Amino acid sequence: MVQAPNKILTLEEFLALSETKPYCEYIDGQIIQKPMPQGKHSTIQGELCPTINSVIKVQKIGWAFPELRCTFSGRSIVPDVAVFSWARLPVDENGDIANTFAAAPDWIIEILSPEQSHTKVTKKILHALNHGTQMGWLIDPDERFIAAYPAGRQPLPFEEIDGVLPVPEFCQGLQLTVGDIFGWLKVTP
Repeated sequence: MVQAPNKILTLEEFLALSETKPYCEYIDGQIIQKPMPQGKHSTIQGELCPTINSVIKVQKIGWAFPELRCTFSGRSIVPDVAVFSWARLPVDENGDIANTFAAAPDWIIEILSPEQSHTKVTKKILHALNHGTQMGWLIDPDERFIAAYPAGRQPLPFEEIDGVLPVPEFCQGLQLTVGDIFGWLKVTP
């Protein structure tokens, strides 16, 4: 999805374009290409979805998706991890998971890449929170820092290895620490 020079696309025109890798997002009338994930980003993202799903999907209380396009409130974003509560999962006429998610996720998780703007990623999380998201996480692998954004509250900083991270209300059976997240990056012989 690459925008032609000097041509502003509508959200509908953007959604009609072919997908690219890395993905593009439509934010405030602009098409912004996400950076290509690198090792730390990919590792954390690859571990998060099955870890979350091992608790919430098996209990049918929610489902975590990697790189899922979510279109809502005039934007189309692709969070690193989008988590939807089971009751809000869109389904098609066959009762299968739908291809299109036209809603903000209940939990948005972004993993900062080295060349990514901290401000732009934070704005994406805040936009989702303003449109129904219950919790946002911003994970910075290089700084070993996680900011949790509970809806309607101040962001919470987490750096201590044993710090238990807050999760949305529907995920209360899930417990992750800062050490769990960053421990996935260790390569042991």
